[in-house]
Amino acid sequence: MSIADPCTACELLLGRGRVPGGLLRREGGFALHALADASPIPGWLVLTSERHARAWYDLAPAELAALGPLAARVMNAQRAVLGAEHVYAFAIGDALRHFHLHLVPRTAATPERLRGRRCFEGRPEDMLGEDALAAAARAVAAAL
Repeated sequence: MSIADPCTACELLLGRGRVPGGLLRREGGFALHALADASPIPGWLVLTSERHARAWYDLAPAELAALGPLAARVMNAQRAVLGAEHVYAFAIGDALRHFHLHLVPRTAATPERLRGRRCFEGRPEDMLGEDALAAAARAVAAAL
């Protein structure tokens, strides 16, 4: 990615990108949406900063204050709606240099090979259809 390339996250927030279920909620300087890429896990959601910021250290104090409670509410909704036993939170930022926090539910049915950071290593045959991903995302958003 060069300096002239558009930021994928900024493009998504401007309505120029597509994710299953669309943008689900905007709150506290963040947008909630499903993972834009193919996903093996229903209800995998992402909180993306509405302002272009590289990482945690670039977020403003007000954004940081809003992020914790918002992430906790989303995680609790994932647990309630999807039956998640646990929800992983990842903010890696190597591939997409715009702050985004992955909230990945783990249920009893999640295969061991897709648990923890291995959730990013799904095989093509693991990937769910867009309708299933959108339905799970919307169900979680409706519980917020």
